[in-house]
Amino acid sequence: MNSHNSFLKRSGIRYPIVQAPMAGVSTPQLAASVTNAGGLGSLGIGASSPAQAREMIKQTQALTTGPFNVNVFCHQPARRDPAREANWLKYLAPLFAEAGVEPPDSLSEIYTSFVEDAETLEMLLELKPAVVSFHFGIPSPEYISVLQGAGVYTMATATSPGEAAQIEAAGIDAIVAQGIEAGGHRGIFNTEATDEGLSTLVLVRLLSRQTALPVIAAGGIMDGFAMKAAMASGAAAVQLGTAFVLCSESAANDAYRAALKSERAKQTRLTKVLSGRPARGIVNRLISFGEAKDSPPPADYPVAYDAAKYLNGAASRLGNHEFAAQWAGQGAPLARELPAADLMALILRENVS
Repeated sequence: MNSHNSFLKRSGIRYPIVQAPMAGVSTPQLAASVTNAGGLGSLGIGASSPAQAREMIKQTQALTTGPFNVNVFCHQPARRDPAREANWLKYLAPLFAEAGVEPPDSLSEIYTSFVEDAETLEMLLELKPAVVSFHFGIPSPEYISVLQGAGVYTMATATSPGEAAQIEAAGIDAIVAQGIEAGGHRGIFNTEATDEGLSTLVLVRLLSRQTALPVIAAGGIMDGFAMKAAMASGAAAVQLGTAFVLCSESAANDAYRAALKSERAKQTRLTKVLSGRPARGIVNRLISFGEAKDSPPPADYPVAYDAAKYLNGAASRLGNHEFAAQWAGQGAPLARELPAADLMALILRENVS
């Protein structure tokens, strides 16, 4: 059985299309709509508490009887550095003033990594989503073993052949090959390591020669034409994220949608400014300010995100959305505003045209 058919059979889907998890943007309604249209809908729970994640999964299960993916963050816990964090807040002080608030006295590590989150593991074992995927790294062999033992299909993001080799050695079932074009957080395991910044198609070609595992192409894929190219390059399936942001079922707010439909969508940047980890989004004043000459390094992930969220929360109440994380890939100008089911049907038509 080739990797394409293997992925479809093991994941239980009809078409080789995965909706990217997109924590903060994906919703039960979006995931269920994609699944009901024959693809693999996804929920991103890396920014959610176990209780919030449980509710999202149960809502999705109520909306579809089909399979969907639940994505967790497997980053290493933050390296706390009070001096670095204080320096970052001091540097951002003019932006906080513009938002009408004082900078917070301190920052928090707002997300718990799945690698040390036994409560979320137990919740997943109880609810048994069809697929669980890992981002920023991989969990322990014990975590992987118990999930697979419960009948869960596993996937993990790789940005390089080396990361893909680690995923395969860990016994994970499929590899999400994330190219440099992708929006949102780059799944690189070690942010201190050299990132070759491989494009999606180059990475897919390299991995298709390296492994027999199914490879899911992710990054810059916005329509059926790009899907066709990725599949011809050896991908077993494609993962689209930015393409689904304008769907009515996504949680993107009005400002995010307006930016994605504007000329601003033509300029995206991979930056650590918003969260402390490389992530691609639409360029705004926070990114430009944070990357200015002589700017200090941001706090570590996800501590820096605490500062950005606090700043954006205050500014957005004043109608200022220049500090928001509006994640988008390089294909952002190609986004279409359609319900998820209609977008799925259009992508499939384009793929065979």
